[in-house]
Amino acid sequence: MIARLWEVLLVALKLGLTSFGGPVAHLGYFRDEYVTKRKWLDDAAYADLVALCQLLPGPASSQVGMAVGMTRAGIGGGVAAWLGFTLPSAALMIVFGYGVAAFGDLASEGWLRGLKAVAVAVVALAVYGMAKNLTPDRTRASLAMLTAVAMLFWRTPLTQVLVIAAAGCAGMLLLKDTSPAPTEAPPMVRSGAVRAVAALAAFFLLLAGLPLASGLAGGEWLRLLDGFYRAGALVFGGGHVVLPLLEAEVVPAGWVTRDQFIAGYGLAQAVPGPLFTFSAYLGTVTPGPTGGWRGGLFALAAVFLPSFLLLIGILPFWHRLRANHRLRAAITGINAAVVGLLLAALYDPVWVSAISRPADLALALAAFALLAWWKVPPWLVVIAGAFCGAIFTLAG
Repeated sequence: MIARLWEVLLVALKLGLTSFGGPVAHLGYFRDEYVTKRKWLDDAAYADLVALCQLLPGPASSQVGMAVGMTRAGIGGGVAAWLGFTLPSAALMIVFGYGVAAFGDLASEGWLRGLKAVAVAVVALAVYGMAKNLTPDRTRASLAMLTAVAMLFWRTPLTQVLVIAAAGCAGMLLLKDTSPAPTEAPPMVRSGAVRAVAALAAFFLLLAGLPLASGLAGGEWLRLLDGFYRAGALVFGGGHVVLPLLEAEVVPAGWVTRDQFIAGYGLAQAVPGPLFTFSAYLGTVTPGPTGGWRGGLFALAAVFLPSFLLLIGILPFWHRLRANHRLRAAITGINAAVVGLLLAALYDPVWVSAISRPADLALALAAFALLAWWKVPPWLVVIAGAFCGAIFTLAG
């Protein structure tokens, strides 16, 4: 078993160092490594894991890697897969967090203007791509628009929870899921029911209990755990959708300034691995005793903890749940709502923080064109954007 754990860790580390391009690209890298090269599972089992992780809240690509690790070496394999895939980009984000903290006031930094303009392009491209796939009809497009309106007028974490729940109910009532159910459960979901129930109980107890505990007991570490755990537990759609949830947790609380937030989000596009390592940066720049590398690692673990609990809790029941058309219709409604969440975030905080003059808009449009039509790697667009922002500032 130890040999398998090391094997999972080293393969995931290789992927964590080389997997650029976002969640969709990550799934392609995973298939090539785990299915084609190493044959740890076949295409059918891999597709089933991808389907599960697309339905669960949290970072879909990271969850697929964790699930593959679990099939290979149990829960320890899931931890090893997460560590290998996540730590390279988390380390880079923590280092960047120290750099941002050293700069202090970022408002006048030219490179920050470039990063924020690139963030506009990245989020706009994410909204466009997700809207095509998740809101192809009037009903789902309307759910997305209503969600965006609600989030623009009432920007609170409670609003996010309510709109996600309402979208799930609307999906069950108004939408139909007609995709075929799987005919055979994959091997990794046929055991562990007791442990699964315990993990699900822990997931919901933490989700409900942490806000109460942080309100009653206080303490910076407990508040940090509460905020990042809730963001990780409620992010349907993964990737860029974590932006509005994290922003609602850290900016109003005064942990991170809006400029620091957008700067970190822009840089997160330039590193390999999961976008959720943005949380490591946020924890690092948090002021007080919860800041620095300890805060970065703590926030990183907190935002991924719900994913571990859900995978352990859902895998043994996945075959039966996936056959439930009403549940999948609810998830379809929730997926439409996350388009609205991201659309609202595109305006505030991303647009209002980044676009204040014609040069900013020109840079954002150029970045969008490079990403959408020229298919330039995001990390290269981020570097070019920071350089151009610095030049524009020097030129006045």
